[in-house]
Amino acid sequence: MTAGKQIQVAVADDHTLMRKALARLISTFENYSILFEADNGSDVKDKIGRHIIPDILLLDVNMPGMDGYETVKWLFKNHPHIKVLALSMSSDESTIIRMLRLGAKGYIMKNTEPEELKMALDSVMEKNFYLSEYISGKIISGLHKDIDQPDEPISLTEKEKEFLQWVCSELTYKDIAAKMFVSPRTVDDYRNSLFDKLKVKTRVGLVLYAIRHGMVEA
Repeated sequence: MTAGKQIQVAVADDHTLMRKALARLISTFENYSILFEADNGSDVKDKIGRHIIPDILLLDVNMPGMDGYETVKWLFKNHPHIKVLALSMSSDESTIIRMLRLGAKGYIMKNTEPEELKMALDSVMEKNFYLSEYISGKIISGLHKDIDQPDEPISLTEKEKEFLQWVCSELTYKDIAAKMFVSPRTVDDYRNSLFDKLKVKTRVGLVLYAIRHGMVEA
């Protein structure tokens, strides 16, 4: 992080104590300051509508009214330069996949240590991406390491590309098989082939590869 450059952060969380604690913590980080706090997406939208524009939004996924999903989708469409770091108690793959597809630049757990929160903010600013250690532990280290660097070209069949795009949806593998007019066994073969080719171990890893290589749209 460049010395002296103030990064302005907004915090959106409907739990007042959590939100204020996060704001106080972030304000102690060198080069960071809190621009505003919000208790849901509508509050974020209102403040940004008044030209209060943060560099990073630390965004709770589950909030009443306009939740994290709706908020990151709106931001990606209207203010894509604002970097969203998703915050949640959930490590569920579908939640991670959905937030990343909608435009979040990172995902961390609410029980993360202060040092890792600082690391996440730095990484989102400098590398444009971050996953918490716990989340990235589900993914083979090669994907998490040097995540801002391009990969070597990997040859995929048309069916594998189609499967990869469906994987980025919220459909189950059984549903994907129906969409592709193939058997669940064939879908398993596509998945295992991609696990091997892309050197990943989970559906999250497949989604990250697709997002990083522009194979899906938010």
